[in-house]
Amino acid sequence: MDGQLGVEGDNSAVPCLMSEFNELAFPKSSTNESEMNSKAPLKVCSVKAGGMMSFAIDNLGALWMWGNCPDQSSDNTEEFSLVSCPTPFPVWDLHGHTVVKVACGNEHVIALVSVGETHEGEDLVCYSWGSNNHGQLGLGDKESRLHPEIIKTFNEDCPWAVYEVACGAFHTALLTRRKRPSDTSESMCWTFGLGDKGQLGHGTTQSTLVPEPVKQLPQPVYLISVDCGLFHTSVVSLAGDVWSWGMERGLGLCPEASYAGGDVGDAVSPLLIPCNWKYGPKFRNPVQVTCGAAHTVLVADDGYKLWSWGRGRSGVLGNGDTIDCYAPTLVLWPPTTEGFEQGESSEDKAMDKSSNETAEMDGKLSLAMEEIKSLQSRLSKMERYTSLLHGSIFRKPFDEQDIPSSLQDSGTLDIAKEWDDMLESADRGKLVRMEMFYRNMLAGVKDKLMKRRIKEIVQECLQAPGPGK
Repeated sequence: MDGQLGVEGDNSAVPCLMSEFNELAFPKSSTNESEMNSKAPLKVCSVKAGGMMSFAIDNLGALWMWGNCPDQSSDNTEEFSLVSCPTPFPVWDLHGHTVVKVACGNEHVIALVSVGETHEGEDLVCYSWGSNNHGQLGLGDKESRLHPEIIKTFNEDCPWAVYEVACGAFHTALLTRRKRPSDTSESMCWTFGLGDKGQLGHGTTQSTLVPEPVKQLPQPVYLISVDCGLFHTSVVSLAGDVWSWGMERGLGLCPEASYAGGDVGDAVSPLLIPCNWKYGPKFRNPVQVTCGAAHTVLVADDGYKLWSWGRGRSGVLGNGDTIDCYAPTLVLWPPTTEGFEQGESSEDKAMDKSSNETAEMDGKLSLAMEEIKSLQSRLSKMERYTSLLHGSIFRKPFDEQDIPSSLQDSGTLDIAKEWDDMLESADRGKLVRMEMFYRNMLAGVKDKLMKRRIKEIVQECLQAPGPGK
């Protein structure tokens, strides 16, 4: 409708090839004759989408955009407007520089761009343009921009080097590190724009027109990834700590909300997200954190594990359910054991079967790996089931400390004794929550029994002989 597919025509329910990229030549203003004479198609190195806009960075460092974009062809620079662009076009204002990263919100854009023609070291500056009705451009005012402008906080004279950018609907988050190396790895998260849901993490719900650091994050810490949902923000450190802040903790964006019994308001400051995994409270070997509209996904364990939490509508959490999760739960990855078998069969074809002995050993190892991975898959399912069941009853994530000591020591469990001991040690709040849970469960059972009894009576009446028979 607004050109966000990057192709001419109506909406499409299937992927469409953006053939325009194959036809595009190098920008005409290029002074490099070898580039102008080259017939090779441009190579897309990075893509980003947000709101109704899409962006691509090519192998020359040029930025392309399409969709509902700021009207850069307009001569009226005082009036901000969006125009539908169904095919990619270059952002000419940044031509002659190398665009390294880009992020976009509903109607605003943030880009990391080299000071000179090429990117060398930490010579990056931060540009922003688009809608600025909440200060999400970080330029110190609420005036929207049709053309990119440098955010003065992060110009070439700034002691901080920006290395990650992310945009929410109407706010922006950046990660920076000291330009001069120091003995400790130090980084900082900066946010600006709309803050009404606490998405800036500054301890208030006020909006900010210029970048401000999220001071309640611990120091020193080195953050490796940041992302924004519509109204929340998440970061992950190299050590495996994850913090989130923003809209409606009761929807699961921040896990401790459910302990208070439902929606307890927004998280205006960073909250540490506990892992509650057998290896400890941290997420081992984190890779990246990314945010949807109202949920968060974390890649950890060097890419071998996925965690998710937040609003679970449409199954976006990938844990086999559609309910909200107040704490991180494991995503089944790979989804089935067939994925392992497929991958191993392709590897087997590439292996050298030079002798029968080698082939026999490979077969045994393959069978052993299949069995191990199958057990891992089943264990992951049981762990998720246990976590969901435990969370439904006790309203908190399952932890190894919740396993009864008798079962840990002897391998046997006296369920009656453990139940009495748990009730004896529970505080009033916990007993009230359990009473409400079982009361609702009992009401549901009674309702089902009543409906089934009514159905049986109706069937008996229909089957009974009529008058005079």
